[in-house]
Amino acid sequence: MELTLKHVTCGYGTTPILKDVSLTLRQGEIVCILGPNGIGKTTIFRSVLGFLKLLEGEVLLDGVPRDRIRARDFAKCVGYVPQSHEPPFPYSVPDVVVMGRAAHLRPFEAPGLEEYRIVDQVLNMLEISYLREKTYTQISGGERQMVLIARALAQNSGLLVMDEPTANLDFGNQIHVLQSIKKLTASGLGVLMTTHNPDHAFLCCDRVILLTKDKQVLEGTVDEIVTEENLRKAYGVEVRITTTVTETGEKIRSCVPLL
Repeated sequence: MELTLKHVTCGYGTTPILKDVSLTLRQGEIVCILGPNGIGKTTIFRSVLGFLKLLEGEVLLDGVPRDRIRARDFAKCVGYVPQSHEPPFPYSVPDVVVMGRAAHLRPFEAPGLEEYRIVDQVLNMLEISYLREKTYTQISGGERQMVLIARALAQNSGLLVMDEPTANLDFGNQIHVLQSIKKLTASGLGVLMTTHNPDHAFLCCDRVILLTKDKQVLEGTVDEIVTEENLRKAYGVEVRITTTVTETGEKIRSCVPLL
């Protein structure tokens, strides 16, 4: 399964926010859209998912233009994890996760035993089965984010679009979410995620789209794109990229700002 953006210009109304964005997401890889807050990362996602009309270009799923695919069928292939979610009612965790099965049900059909079997399966996969009896509004921010990932996995899609999956999480929960994302791609899922933190690209991403303040769109491997010069263009600050060698010999790069 493959999601492709070809020379996409997106924005609000007739006002473009980003121009000429091209990328391809395949199963088994993580592609990161990296850039400062307010640069247009979420706008790209809203355009990919059909919430905003494209100003130019096209979005293709396995070579078929998205506007020729029914929303229901697109949802079976591409799952979405938003930055945050505040339900209007105190749903239980399983009831939030089972919402991901909506695209597989007939109109007005209630989820049955098979749907809740899938809910149990994804909760176990993400190692959050202890939340099964919890109310969604009463769990922590990190746990909510994992539940939203579970909801997207319940769609049984091959690709996931994740908007700032570590936003508003503490350090430990950020790492837990990134570890879960790496495990998902190892099982064959493709993940397109946004972040403003360059270290997330170093930790788990295969390729990067970097959006700079002067509206450049830079695309390539993490090593090619996440450089000191490019980060200065994107964030307007001086940084140094350092390398740490673990006890097993693995090299991990990180970004250090110069104050």
